Amino acid sequence: MVEKHEIIEKLLNGEIKLREIDKYTVSIGEAVDIRRNFVEEISKTPLKHISNYSLNMEDAIKRNIENPIGTIQIPLGIAGPLKLKGQFAQDDFYVPLATSEGALVASINRGCSVISAAGGAIVRIVDDKMTRAPVIKTKSVDEALKVKIWIKEHFKELKKAAEVTTKHGKLLKIDPVVIVGRYMYPRFVFKTGDSMGMNMVTIATDNALNLLTYKTGVHVVALSGNLCVDKKPSNLNLVEGRGKSLIAEVMIPKDIVEKKLKTTSKAIVEVNISKNLIGSAISGSMGFNAQYANIIGAIFLATGQDEAHIVEGSLGITTAEEMDGDLYFSVTLPDVPLATIGGGTRLETAKECLEIMDAYGTGKVDKFAEIVGGTVLAGELSLLGALAAGHLARAHKELGRG
Repeated sequence: MVEKHEIIEKLLNGEIKLREIDKYTVSIGEAVDIRRNFVEEISKTPLKHISNYSLNMEDAIKRNIENPIGTIQIPLGIAGPLKLKGQFAQDDFYVPLATSEGALVASINRGCSVISAAGGAIVRIVDDKMTRAPVIKTKSVDEALKVKIWIKEHFKELKKAAEVTTKHGKLLKIDPVVIVGRYMYPRFVFKTGDSMGMNMVTIATDNALNLLTYKTGVHVVALSGNLCVDKKPSNLNLVEGRGKSLIAEVMIPKDIVEKKLKTTSKAIVEVNISKNLIGSAISGSMGFNAQYANIIGAIFLATGQDEAHIVEGSLGITTAEEMDGDLYFSVTLPDVPLATIGGGTRLETAKECLEIMDAYGTGKVDKFAEIVGGTVLAGELSLLGALAAGHLARAHKELGRG
C-alpha cells in the first residue's frame, strides 16, 4: 500500500487524479483525509473545521457525494410551536431551520406564535406530481402531429413501460405535448410516493422513450428538454405545479394582529398588494411573495432536500384580506419538490431534523409537506407584519448585526 505522503506528492505532481485515490488507500476515511490534505497544501489553508464531522462518509460517498474532503456546518435554529390543522399534520410542531441569516428564525418564530394564538393554520396538498419532459426531433411538423396522436392513443403501453422500472412511481399522464417547429416536448407526469422522485421519473421516462422510438422512429435529442421544468423558475410550474402543490391559510383576529404584529389588518393588506402583487408584476417576478425562498431554503438545508429546488419553492402567491378588522392570510406554493426517504434525507443530520417533526421515512412525506407549507405561512406573515409596522430594519439591526 502506498504511504499517505507519497499519494499527496503524486497528486501535487499530477501523476494521479483525485478520483483515483481510492485505488491507493485502505479506507474511504483515509481517502477523504488525503484529498483534504492535498487541498490544504495547494491552497495554503488549514481546513480544521471542514475536517470535523460525524456523518458516515462511507455511506454518503455511495449516493450523495464524490471526491469528499469533509463537511460544512450551517447554524441550525428551531422555530415553534407551530399549530397546524392539516390532513396529515395535526399538532404543534417545532421546525428545524438551517441558516446564517440573522433574524430569520426569530421572524418565523413570531409567525408561529401568531398562528398558534389564532387557533392554528389550515394546510392542504392540492396536487402532487413529478415531471420529466424530453425533447424529441421529428422530420416535419406533420410527423410531430402524428407522433403526438400516437402518444395519446398508446398511453397505456407507455405507462406500462415506464412503471416496470419502479415499485413506487406511477405515470399519471403525458401532458402537455408541446410542438415547436419539428421538435416535440412531451411532459411525463408521475406520482412518486415518499421520494422526491427525480431519478425515479428519469429512469422511467427513458424506458418509455425506448418504446416510443422503436414504434415511431423519432430521435430523442435529450432526456430533459427543459419543459419539466426542473430547478428553474417557470410560469408553467407556477400554473401546472410540480412536486407538492401547497396552500396554507389562517384567519387572525384583529386583536392578535394588533397585539403580536404591532400593526393592523388593513396595513398588511396594503403592503401585500403594493409589494407582493404590484411590485412583483412590474418587475416581471414569478414569485408574488416576500420570502418563500428564505423559509424553503432553511428547511431544505436542514432536512437534506435537493437545494437546487429552492428556486422552485420560491414560486407562489401570497394573499391577504381584511374581514371586519380580522386578517385572512394565505400562501400558495405550487412547486415544492421534497422527500422523506432517499437522497440527502439519508444523511444523519437530515434524518435527525426530520425526526424532530416526526417526518422521517415511509408514509411521512405528506405530513412533512404540510409542515413546510405552514412554516412558509409563518415566515411570510411575520415579514409582512414587520413591513407594515415599519420594524424590518430595526429587527435586522438588532438580530442581523449582533
